[in-house]
Amino acid sequence: MVLKCNLSGSRFSPLVVLELASDTKEEAIAWLLSRIRDKQQNGGAELLVEQLGPGAGAQEKENPNMFLVGATQQRLLSGAEEVGLFKEFNDGSMRGFTCANKHNFTDFKGDGDSFLSMAECQYIIKHELDTLRAKDETHVPGHTQAKLYPGKSIIRRLQSKGILVQIFPLHEQEELKRLSFSWYKKVKLSFQPLDNIRHYYGEGLALYFGFLEYFTFALVPMALIGVPYYVFDWEDYDKYVVFAVFNLVWCTVILELWKRCSASLAYQWGTLSRKKAFEEPRPGFHGVLGFNPVTGREEPLYPNAKRQLRIYLVSLPFVLLCLYLSLYVMMIYFQMEGWALSIHDEDPTFWTGILLFIPSIIYAVVIEIMNLIYRYAAEFLTEWENHRLESSYQNHLVLKVLVFNFFNCFASLFYIAFVMQDMVLLRQSLATLLITSQILNQFMEAFLPYWLQRRRNKKLIRKVQKRQTLGDKELPLAEQVRLEADMSTYLGTFDDYLELFLLFGYVSLFSCVYPLAAVLVVLNNITEVYSDAFKLCRVFKRPFSDPAANIGVWQLAFEAMSVIAVVTNCALIGMSPQVKAYFPESETQLILWTVAIEHGLLAFKFILTVVIPDVPKHIQIKLARLEFESLEALKKKVKT
Repeated sequence: MVLKCNLSGSRFSPLVVLELASDTKEEAIAWLLSRIRDKQQNGGAELLVEQLGPGAGAQEKENPNMFLVGATQQRLLSGAEEVGLFKEFNDGSMRGFTCANKHNFTDFKGDGDSFLSMAECQYIIKHELDTLRAKDETHVPGHTQAKLYPGKSIIRRLQSKGILVQIFPLHEQEELKRLSFSWYKKVKLSFQPLDNIRHYYGEGLALYFGFLEYFTFALVPMALIGVPYYVFDWEDYDKYVVFAVFNLVWCTVILELWKRCSASLAYQWGTLSRKKAFEEPRPGFHGVLGFNPVTGREEPLYPNAKRQLRIYLVSLPFVLLCLYLSLYVMMIYFQMEGWALSIHDEDPTFWTGILLFIPSIIYAVVIEIMNLIYRYAAEFLTEWENHRLESSYQNHLVLKVLVFNFFNCFASLFYIAFVMQDMVLLRQSLATLLITSQILNQFMEAFLPYWLQRRRNKKLIRKVQKRQTLGDKELPLAEQVRLEADMSTYLGTFDDYLELFLLFGYVSLFSCVYPLAAVLVVLNNITEVYSDAFKLCRVFKRPFSDPAANIGVWQLAFEAMSVIAVVTNCALIGMSPQVKAYFPESETQLILWTVAIEHGLLAFKFILTVVIPDVPKHIQIKLARLEFESLEALKKKVKT
């Protein structure tokens, strides 16, 4: 079903929804709509926009200030050139789209109606709205508190002042049904439809699901080795050395090969060589009005020294305090563990055997709760630090969250392994933490949002059915828009990558003492594919496309974890009785040999990063050829 909307006698496909606050002044609405519709040469966005009609529940309180935004095909094509969209050229290479050369692109047929995907069209409209800039207005009409600065983004200003409630892209129901069927509705052993995911949701999400799929397949060899290792050799704890050595090689190689896989996908999707757009300040950024020497515009400025003071005098001590609290909770857990063990030793029965697992389960639940509370605190602090750019905000947030989550999830395991040196307890704790966290994550990520959304959907559908006499199950446009507006907002892949990061840690750090860890993570990842796909298609609003070329800062996070894994596994090998037998008289010599091997393996990791190129050779040649042709074309242009 392609949604259509009447606009002054003509029809256009609504792509994006703007929802303004219900108390927005009429003059502010009229001003914003005129700026959106105005010609580009006059500083407008030159888009099509119409107010959404009343829905079936109009008798109840509904926000009337909802607007549908679309564009003509020609406007979308010119927008594709503006954002630097890469498409497949006739010679098979990926090139930046230009309207002058449009007929030389592989998929351009006729007027180019099907040349751009709906996700690309929505991304273009979002870009055009974001680059809608204030001219000589001093404030939003009717809202004197919402000051405007010449050359600054109007949409971002409206968001920061609460006038613009939300902006989101619409679902295309027929295409969504086809994607759902090929993705998660049919349980089958096959690859995910990454090209279809990219076509509908954009490159950022497609790369996440590509990484999830890659990580799952990369775990299969470890899982296959782990099962017989667990079944036949487990009673002999000394035999984890071979598995630890395999861990060392595995965690290094898979990350290097992923870079190549990621580069191939990014080139195929046209984002590898795409130039990054100039970053505008975040909507929440504030400061004293000043002059930006880069853009030449007036905008709020905030001293970097003041931001650094906030980071080092407030944020850093807060993070350290949270780490101390995490350590305190861990010591309480060990006291509970000792209490359960003493009861079991006094009277070993079936129930006291069950009691041994209770402290670990409680601790795993407490860890998840602490991670959740800390996440909100980290977001508040990072917002308070007042970062100018979204990328800077994300980097600082990721760093805070990763440090705490790593310490909170793995501190007890490090303590058991290297202070208590109790491999039996390490195995039990790792298994309990891993299984409990996976169950809690599945509940929080899939079942709870689905249940809440289903309740909201039922309420709206009942209202629609009261007004509908036809038995048609397809919702009218107004109801479909309001249904989607009421859906939860997808907050990005942050939490999904964080979960994979922690699972990677459980496998790479300590799976040599619990070989079934890889099997559990494989099973978790398979269910994760289906639950994440279900959430995106049924629970959340459609997110805007993110033209990502890689997994960003998470690549660095996974590589840091793999370095820690080398140190951890070397230490575990050095502690094993098999290795200790070679150094019966000198513990110092054993430590020196362990450190030397660990340094050698880290050097090997570094050599691998140099030897294995991040971008495959055939893609490097294509990129170099494209750059050469661009330079030649520029020379000819200069000569003429």
